[in-house]
Amino acid sequence: MKKTRILALIFLILLFLNITIYAEDMGDVYVVPINGEINRATYNFLQDTLDKIVKNPPNAIIFEIDTYGGAIDETEKIKNLIINLNIPTISFVNNKAESAGVLITIAGEKVVMAESATIGSAETIPNTEKILSMWRSFLRDVAQFRGRDPEIIEAMADRDIHIDGVSEKGKLLNLTSKEALEYGVTDLIANDYDEILTNFNISYTNIVKVEENLELKAAKILSSQYMSTLLLTIGFVGLVIEIFTPGFGIGGTISIIAFGLFFGGNILAGNSQWTSLAIFVTGLILLVIEAIVPGFGLPGISGIILVILGTILAMGSLSSALMSISIAIIITAIITMLLIKYGHRSPFLDKIVLSTHQKDEEGYLSSFTKEEYLAKEGISISELRPSGVIEIDGQRLDALSDGGYIPKQSKIQVIRVEGSKIIVRRV
Repeated sequence: MKKTRILALIFLILLFLNITIYAEDMGDVYVVPINGEINRATYNFLQDTLDKIVKNPPNAIIFEIDTYGGAIDETEKIKNLIINLNIPTISFVNNKAESAGVLITIAGEKVVMAESATIGSAETIPNTEKILSMWRSFLRDVAQFRGRDPEIIEAMADRDIHIDGVSEKGKLLNLTSKEALEYGVTDLIANDYDEILTNFNISYTNIVKVEENLELKAAKILSSQYMSTLLLTIGFVGLVIEIFTPGFGIGGTISIIAFGLFFGGNILAGNSQWTSLAIFVTGLILLVIEAIVPGFGLPGISGIILVILGTILAMGSLSSALMSISIAIIITAIITMLLIKYGHRSPFLDKIVLSTHQKDEEGYLSSFTKEEYLAKEGISISELRPSGVIEIDGQRLDALSDGGYIPKQSKIQVIRVEGSKIIVRRV
């Protein structure tokens, strides 16, 4: 009887140990988010995360996707990261996989979509024949590799592809989760991880959710093209306000903060190094020198080149950088003209435009009066932006334009004299 109890106890202990060992051997499943705009920061985050995960290979990785798309080059690199994993991968579209998100989604071995999720609308911007052809080849290659219908996937990128009963010619294909399941784009419709893993017979001990840290979240937001364009615009507008405003004030402060966030975000995202910031600042200094010195010469040309070069190096993409800086310069030019024309009407902007008058009858007297030049006509010897040099009756004089730019060799007329200041207008 005693032997029977001992054997039974040993059996229970062995059974318990076997269950414990089995539970420990099941392994974990990692959930890795792919959210927001796809850019260099996204790729860097995924590369670092996957490098850590594969050191102790889990039973599976779920890529939880919610994106409107982003940069093609970074998307291709992310696709390669996923395909090259020797671990079961599941793409879980928890909300939307638009544009570049389509390629990332079909890169997974299995595709799952939440009930309210959508996938598609993968047209490139700009939509040139060369870029679209390359993008379609990426989609077709991965679709064939993963056993998806390449024609349906390509119809998400090319509006000229027509599939009877599936897509309309002239419209990009975008599928709901039910439509995606019907056409074989997704393998399952589910809303939680347990249901997904059970369906694919993947055992696990824990589900580990990877979170993006604050630094990466900030880098992704600040390095996005829309935010970069906005920050560049604010920086340039602040710089213009500072140039027109005596002393150092709010314009310079806003400009420094905006440019700091622009370069800081792109440096954190891995798009650039501190070299780009140094080049950009040098360019701005040269432009300020050009604005102070009459005429347009080497400082202005060099400044423009360095500002553009610094922006391109910061954003890591020639097309994105040129688009952002072009939009920023156009908006800044428009705002500058509005400030020059209407700024004096605002009590908050009255420092930007010269609107004060120091009249003799109010006690403002100059040791040199130039009233004899009032209403006289002459010619501009240099450009007036707003200061410059004019010539009247053979005399070279310093003058100010009446709020506008006056080119060199333009006919001018003196419209106002304030002590030693001569204010002219183009005739």
